[in-house]
Amino acid sequence: MPALVIYDSNYGNTKIIAEAMARNLGPEAKAVAVQDYKPEPMSGLEVLIVGAPIIAWRPTARIKEFLSGLKPGQLATVKAASFDTRMNIKLSGDGAGKIAKYLKRAGANLIAEPQGFIVKGKEGPLASGEEERAEQWARDMASRLGLV
Repeated sequence: MPALVIYDSNYGNTKIIAEAMARNLGPEAKAVAVQDYKPEPMSGLEVLIVGAPIIAWRPTARIKEFLSGLKPGQLATVKAASFDTRMNIKLSGDGAGKIAKYLKRAGANLIAEPQGFIVKGKEGPLASGEEERAEQWARDMASRLGLV
């Protein structure tokens, strides 16, 4: 599988963003909720995108647990990116940046700046245009990497 988007979602907003990305990363890409992800060797994986909503200025506990389980060097051949969903307030935190640090520690080559996608209020919905912005972000990565 060339591309995988692993995400956590509390109210469905992050799931919408993750699925939008997967649809635009190539025909074999898929989005998988972190609780449904079955740890498997990541051989053959070219691109890994990880995302979560921000809870108390950080990514969710489930995503942190997944990321903490990555071994140093495990993602040495993988290109990676990170995202979060957040409210549009100054003190929302930077979950995507924290996710990126975990990916880098596991050896991934970060191929895009961490992205935050805006939700209206704690439970959403997504702000207007955010799903389309996620699709474009993924299309740009896929094009640069020759996945499509």
